[in-house]
Amino acid sequence: MNPNPPPMKQLALDIGLAPVPTLDNFVAVGNEAVVDHLRLWCGNPTRSPVPTFLWGESGSGKTHLLRAVREALREHSAPVGWMDATTFDPPDFDERWEAVLLDDVHLYTAAQQANAFNWFVNAQSPAHGPARWVLATADRPPADLLLREDLRTRLGWGHVHHLKALGEAERRSVLRRAADERGVFLGDEVMDFMLHRFSRDLSSLMLLLERLDGYALRTQRAITIPLIKSMLEDE
Repeated sequence: MNPNPPPMKQLALDIGLAPVPTLDNFVAVGNEAVVDHLRLWCGNPTRSPVPTFLWGESGSGKTHLLRAVREALREHSAPVGWMDATTFDPPDFDERWEAVLLDDVHLYTAAQQANAFNWFVNAQSPAHGPARWVLATADRPPADLLLREDLRTRLGWGHVHHLKALGEAERRSVLRRAADERGVFLGDEVMDFMLHRFSRDLSSLMLLLERLDGYALRTQRAITIPLIKSMLEDE
């Protein structure tokens, strides 16, 4: 028997199970002020052009919130510019954009940084119309980013918010309380499996619980590890 077995791979939950991220399905425990700020901005037709920067460790919900803002603006027919680390051929700045969203800027290549800087300058000082909002995320505050200096300093111009990721004990407590409210029993082994094999993002875990509850009701089975695996196979 191998005394040092390889670590288990994290199961891919977000693509298979999670619906479109929204501000409503983000679990805002500890980050209520950040969500209020984004909700106020998205719902305000006279939006302030002051940039906003969100930073926090993996699992704190940065990308969820950025996608949620994008969806909220789309509901108001507001086009946006979007760039993340997988955007290898970003378009030129579009004057029709009402906002620029930059995800995980700490991962940007030199070319992506150049595009992000161009988007930022054009958004804040457009050739036509009012200034546009820039919302960016990273895993560290602007001052600590290893980016070209002109981009790094501009990302810290406006509102800077630290997203607080819950510790495992706190995530366990929130998940247990949510299960109790649904009348769902989660054994310790199931809880451990959910916390260690899926995304650490609490919003994704809550969505997993919702899907598990529905699947357990349809199959008339208790929530166990085999049931979770069966649901994933069916999905």
